[in-house]
Amino acid sequence: MMITEENLKGISCFVATVECGSFSAAAGRLNLTGSAVSKSVARLESRLGSRLLDRTTRRMALTDAGQAYYDTCQRILSELSETEAMLAAQRRIPAGRLHIALPQTFGRKEAMPLLNRFASANPELRLTLAFSDRFLDLFDEGVDLAVRIGGPLDYPQTLSSMLLGMEKRAFFAAPDYLERHPPVRSVEDLPSHRAIVYQLADGSHKAWRIVQENGQAVDRPAPWRMAVGDGEAQLSAVKAGLGVAQMATWLTREAEAAGELVRLLPERVVEGLPLMLVWPRKKTLTPKMEALLAAMQALRIE
Repeated sequence: MMITEENLKGISCFVATVECGSFSAAAGRLNLTGSAVSKSVARLESRLGSRLLDRTTRRMALTDAGQAYYDTCQRILSELSETEAMLAAQRRIPAGRLHIALPQTFGRKEAMPLLNRFASANPELRLTLAFSDRFLDLFDEGVDLAVRIGGPLDYPQTLSSMLLGMEKRAFFAAPDYLERHPPVRSVEDLPSHRAIVYQLADGSHKAWRIVQENGQAVDRPAPWRMAVGDGEAQLSAVKAGLGVAQMATWLTREAEAAGELVRLLPERVVEGLPLMLVWPRKKTLTPKMEALLAAMQALRIE
């Protein structure tokens, strides 16, 4: 037998009548009239060919057939409620594919440990991770979330963004280099030292950013010995004693703690690039995006 909307309506009216004790009370629960509830139960009895309720002016009671039918309805409604709750819970469980774009060095060193924990905690997710210092077009590349160092603080209305912090940049050299060269006691000493500079994608070199006595920051070209287009390669060259570099402190943290690098002019630490999360704007976030954004907010930059 095919179950129709009218069949289900009759069941709900019957169950409510039994539990409330009268047609009028059931009508109040279902937001119907008492007559509508009474007629619905009568049609149900006609369809089943069995009397379900004994009605008198003073009381209403279940017949034997009515008791059996009510028990069955209760079991079915309970199972249906449990199934709906299970499906609702599944909708809240992060599942499916996520495409995440990450800067190369920062992505490997800082973001990957966090994403490894995130993936472990969400086994229903499938993560695709793209490492590039190029700012990918999120729509053309199908990117769900991009981690960006640098770029604008304001994005078009098609994108949502979150600022997680600003880089701190300081001057560093290896102990071996400092043993072989004059000390760096002020910014005036820097030009006499060999610089390891970062080469940008357009072939230009990132200038040294100097904080002056008045607190203002200015950019000064560095007399470079080596130019590298990769943060980890720049770090390696400085650790090898080849020169002085101004680098982000998140990149140098481990080497500095291990004594492989010495921070120079610590009072001249300068603010660097912003760390941003950027994603396509949607009216509502899916559970997987809500979970990812909550996890990635723990990604901080120092």
